[in-house]
Amino acid sequence: MSVVTEKNVKRAPFKGDHVGSFLRPERLKAARNKRAKGEITEQELRQVEDEEIVKLVEKQKESGLKAVTDGDFRRSWWHFDFLEGLDGVEGYEAESGLKFDGVETKARGIKITGKVGFTDHVMVEHFRFLKRIAGDAVAKLTIPSPNMLLFRAKREEGIYESDEALVEDLVEAYQGFIEKIYEEGCRYLQLDDTSWATFFSEEGRASIEEKGQNPEKAAELCARTVNESIANRSEDMLVTMHICRGNFRSTFMASGSYEALSETIFGGLDVDGLFLEFDDERSGGFEPLRHVNRTDLFVVLGLITSKFGELEDPERVKARIREASDYVPLEQLCLSPQCGFASTEEGNEITEDQQWEKVRHVLSIAEDVWQEG
Repeated sequence: MSVVTEKNVKRAPFKGDHVGSFLRPERLKAARNKRAKGEITEQELRQVEDEEIVKLVEKQKESGLKAVTDGDFRRSWWHFDFLEGLDGVEGYEAESGLKFDGVETKARGIKITGKVGFTDHVMVEHFRFLKRIAGDAVAKLTIPSPNMLLFRAKREEGIYESDEALVEDLVEAYQGFIEKIYEEGCRYLQLDDTSWATFFSEEGRASIEEKGQNPEKAAELCARTVNESIANRSEDMLVTMHICRGNFRSTFMASGSYEALSETIFGGLDVDGLFLEFDDERSGGFEPLRHVNRTDLFVVLGLITSKFGELEDPERVKARIREASDYVPLEQLCLSPQCGFASTEEGNEITEDQQWEKVRHVLSIAEDVWQEG
């Protein structure tokens, strides 16, 4: 078991941090394509993945990041790949993809075919590799929130007759996974969750009602699912949540202020930190942050966009951080891109050079702000 020191995980989320995914290198994309065609073996693909992840980790450290991820280099999707690894969950080819602002993903879906549980998971081995190569950096693991199974999975008849019954098994599965990766040395876990954004707009709330659900009760269930899933974590494991509004080929899926669910998100989730999207007007202002009622909750402001290559005016970013500090003390604030650079293997419409410029931009601004602060 690794030793956690004040120098590393207890300082996370770091003042300059990141959400997790990075653009897939062309060599990796080619290898995955060859594997899909049966032209190379699984072992040969794994070798390419390993080599590219080693390069990525070194690049993250060279850029100044204190926490490193494997960039989702072994995944096609930020969520489906993990969820399909749970007992009782299977992937399938859907009739259509997920619809974003003018674009659509490739067709893919997940379904619940049996009792949801955790026996073992391939991402345990994925984390084990990352931990081994991270060196003096913090190895950060990102996985989808348990809410994503509630929101995204179809259910075969006769498996679960109610959301509450599913949540009971889902929570137990996540608790098992979290216990296992803790044993492997994970001390920085991030849950990624797009479900909350559904509650931010009238259209989203209407879509919940169309399914015969009450939005308020659905939000309560989402919060309970997260809180119970992480309730048994050890004190030295830090758990954050990234609340996402969709990120595919530089487009988005949802809009709306956090206000509609601010008391639940900022006052009702038992996470240690929240990565929030604030990169454009779709997210509204900082006023909902007034509901932050804990001195040990860190708020990571996603003021740098991962969707476009142009660098934000650093003075404008600093001014927005000061605006946020009217609601949350500066020492509880951090800075990051609003989302990852490649939530799916297609990636956003930016170059790798622009991606790393964004990372360095975050770290440079963060250093200025918190030295001043």
